[in-house]
Amino acid sequence: MKVVKAPVTFDIHSIMEGSDVAVSTKRYKDAKSFFAKEGDLDENTVMYDVYSYTKGDAKRGNLNWGLTVLHPLCVAGECNMTRGHWHEDRDCAEFYFGVSGKGLLMLMDEEGNTWAEEVSEGSLHHIDGHLAHRLINTGDEDMKVAACWGCDAGHDYAAVDAMPFGYRVMKEKGKLVFVRGEEE
Repeated sequence: MKVVKAPVTFDIHSIMEGSDVAVSTKRYKDAKSFFAKEGDLDENTVMYDVYSYTKGDAKRGNLNWGLTVLHPLCVAGECNMTRGHWHEDRDCAEFYFGVSGKGLLMLMDEEGNTWAEEVSEGSLHHIDGHLAHRLINTGDEDMKVAACWGCDAGHDYAAVDAMPFGYRVMKEKGKLVFVRGEEE
């Protein structure tokens, strides 16, 4: 029997590596629209990185594995966050797994009801395909979250642009403050 090395490694204390791993970096200049107000970060500040590994075509039954590394930054007092999305195929669910750091998984249903689950090392989160979702780093270190989702899920960012999440997460004097969207 032949034994070969895995094509991708995921060091739980580091990142995903391998020739088949795609990396997407979101810089402040590309993330400004997520936040309520503009901050004073350098345009090239790295907000987060997404590492992803896909095996097979974008068809039902194939899976993606990913890792998001969200840095501990604030923009005009608002905690750093991912863009957030629904899945194009609302029947595709997703799992998030807290690797390190702490923060929130913000969820929103199709009526705009918004809530969050705490994310920390070892937490496991099932995300129904009918929920928009985004990660928010509320801590003082990198927040790392692994994910597994169907290759055919797709990302629907336009729906979140049309109906933004109902809350913003701010840090004031070291404490979290939740601000309803219309109170901005």
